[in-house]
Amino acid sequence: MIKSKVDEEDYWHSSKFKAFTFDDEDDELSRLKESRQAVNNIRRLVEEDDDEDDVEKVSWSGEPVGSISWSVKETAASSQRADREPAFPKISTVTPSISRSQSGYSLSSLFKGKPKGGNFQTFSDALTDSSVRLYAPELRKPKSEYKDYVSDWSPVETVQRLQQGKAVSLEKFRTLQDKLLLLDLAIAAHDGNVITAVLIYLKRTLCKEVLFRELESRQTALRHFIHYLSETQNQRLLLELHRALGRAEDAALLQYKEHLSITDENKRRDFLKNCLSLPFSAEDLAHVQDHYTLLERQIIIEVTDRQAERGGKVEIFQKFPRKALILNMPLITTLYYCCFYHYAEPEGTFSSPLNIRQTFKISEKQYFVTALAARAKLKAWLDVDALFASRNWLGFTRKKSPLSFQRVVDILQKNSAPTHVLQDYVALVDDGELRLTLAQKHKCHNIVINTYRDMKDRQLLLGYRGKVVRGSAEERKIDDLLSNPQIRWKN
Repeated sequence: MIKSKVDEEDYWHSSKFKAFTFDDEDDELSRLKESRQAVNNIRRLVEEDDDEDDVEKVSWSGEPVGSISWSVKETAASSQRADREPAFPKISTVTPSISRSQSGYSLSSLFKGKPKGGNFQTFSDALTDSSVRLYAPELRKPKSEYKDYVSDWSPVETVQRLQQGKAVSLEKFRTLQDKLLLLDLAIAAHDGNVITAVLIYLKRTLCKEVLFRELESRQTALRHFIHYLSETQNQRLLLELHRALGRAEDAALLQYKEHLSITDENKRRDFLKNCLSLPFSAEDLAHVQDHYTLLERQIIIEVTDRQAERGGKVEIFQKFPRKALILNMPLITTLYYCCFYHYAEPEGTFSSPLNIRQTFKISEKQYFVTALAARAKLKAWLDVDALFASRNWLGFTRKKSPLSFQRVVDILQKNSAPTHVLQDYVALVDDGELRLTLAQKHKCHNIVINTYRDMKDRQLLLGYRGKVVRGSAEERKIDDLLSNPQIRWKN
């Protein structure tokens, strides 16, 4: 069966199947030529085969080998030999025989695009024919993959699969005994992710009373469950859990933490006041009491200072405007604020630093550091000196500090203290080498000159003479020492 050139061209132009094309017309034309050439080669091979042997090959059942019916029967026979699965669709083996003449299809006619019967039917029509689709087998998933989703895994296998990160359903564990066995196996595996996954399932399928009762005897699972509820911010269920287990202090602390979500300071103060009646431990109750007292005092100070700032009559608020509110600030921040704005107020007022120190039992060292930083920030050097003033039993005044004077010098230097202020405190450092190093660092020339004089080191004094300003008092002092005949220099 040889087609003419015109028929062949008509067939290709009328076919509904087109090659995949890109935007480039040259590529499209070249691909079309390659496709046409490939089909012509296939057609030529089939025609040669038909010319050489007109005898058709048939199977044992009498069906032509290569026909559609032969392909369907072969597929059905192979599927019967395979392992049968419940979910695999069975293909009926009672297939009506379709002879070559009735079907009108052969392998050569399919490639040529023309049936033997004479009525033209394209290859796409043959694929979409309903009678053919009834016998088309479905591809099944691999046995192992299919088993992952539908098989009934044992509790041990379920825990192992969870550890491996594989998908597994826990819905088959419906009895309380199976659920608890699964939880115990997860605990024995020492895998927090598996324990949490099982606990989420138990939380969804068990009532709270049963779940809490079983967790009480499983402390590892209980800790994971408490952590899970904390991370998910399920405060209500966590509070019920603590109460059910008799953990009154934990329940009180959990309820106390709810103040963090209250933005209004007056409502937060009232909430903290109500928390004072909760069953806290003695230490925790003292902290809650201090928190309530501090917030109550901050509200009073804030109202007073806001009015003074708006009135414009208080100099310090005009010279140093407030950058933030005092509300909900920590205790040390509140003390710093009062040392900055209310340092000279009498002890009886709420904003007095001494009153805050006494009310909240602040240590002497903490109060000293905070007050020193606040007054140095204001450049109130007289107040700084007053902090160090101490009288002995004879009535003499000397400088005393709960901090090392090296730390005092660092604080003053960070607040841009002048040289004459730093010099007084550098001279109080006990260690000679450290004192000399600090004096050189902060350019306290008198201390360096006196130290070299006490060391009777003429060469060091001569070397330091080049570091001071020419014609300054320090240079004249060095010259006087070098020309003094009463000093016995060692070099």
